[in-house]
Amino acid sequence: MQRLCSPAFIGLAALAGVLIVLPLVVTSHFAIDICIRILLFAFIGVAWNLMGGYAKQLSLGHAAYFGLGAYTSTIMQIKFGISPWIGMLAGGVVAMLASLPIGAVCFRLRGPYFAIATIATAQVLMLLFLKFRDFAWGAEGTTIPNLGNTPLMMQFEAKAPYYYIALAMLALGLAITYRIERSWMGFYLVAIGEDEDAAEAVGVNAPQVKRNIYMISAFLTALAGTFYVQYIYFIDPNTAFNFNISVEAALVSIVGGIGTLWGPVIGTVLLEVTSALLQSWLGSGLGGVQLTVYSLILISVILWRPTGLLGVFTDAYKWIVRAPPAREAAIDG
Repeated sequence: MQRLCSPAFIGLAALAGVLIVLPLVVTSHFAIDICIRILLFAFIGVAWNLMGGYAKQLSLGHAAYFGLGAYTSTIMQIKFGISPWIGMLAGGVVAMLASLPIGAVCFRLRGPYFAIATIATAQVLMLLFLKFRDFAWGAEGTTIPNLGNTPLMMQFEAKAPYYYIALAMLALGLAITYRIERSWMGFYLVAIGEDEDAAEAVGVNAPQVKRNIYMISAFLTALAGTFYVQYIYFIDPNTAFNFNISVEAALVSIVGGIGTLWGPVIGTVLLEVTSALLQSWLGSGLGGVQLTVYSLILISVILWRPTGLLGVFTDAYKWIVRAPPAREAAIDG
């Protein structure tokens, strides 16, 4: 009961209530679309943060798993008539299996070499799907057939159901991260991130831990790929394996605070809202200015708070809920 009455639990319950009722009170399609993008990229950031935040393995190739999940579900839907709900899980499994050989090769490298190797894997997959014209529609891509309001095929006439799906995905990602963070794997990941050689010296099986967390991260990222193509009703290699997806996943985590539960969420809210508003205000009349302002904001945040914005909210929370210092009891003479 004491835990249920804690300020953290009350705040989390209030936030969940606001997010649940938000589509019911907001009627603007533009605002709901921004909310969906925030939830989606927060989920991708949470998935990336497991690998790049806690273990500090700077992967810039998560677009590979995003694209594999997107193409797996789309191929199953269009060519075999299988529901994207099933295709979403199948895409996650395909991404997990693909992460095994990719990880076996990339984990032999460290630092910037590891980051470059992950970029190369995503680019190689994009080039392969560009060539698979008969099987994966090549560079032209394809549109997903619009079946109207068909929930079993993950198609809805309104945006609210997509919002709730993205919200459920984010809740799943946060729950998994919370569980891992407080398990032996979480402690091993932090140890590997701080000093991999020292962690191995005290008995941590670093290759196995990195492989396992890479598989989980790839699975979650593939779920996001399926959702995204179902939301926009289109897929092609440049969309599915877009390098910007990998960069965005890393940026939202770095800005919000890597290796933290809520860091990717805070970073996504700041960056996505800023990007959408700048594009709306400056994009039509002053081409390129919104990108310049966005870059300046990003640089300012990183220089001002290199450990992430989560620390600002944490310090504010501690200042608000801190208990007043107890008075020293008088000592009888």
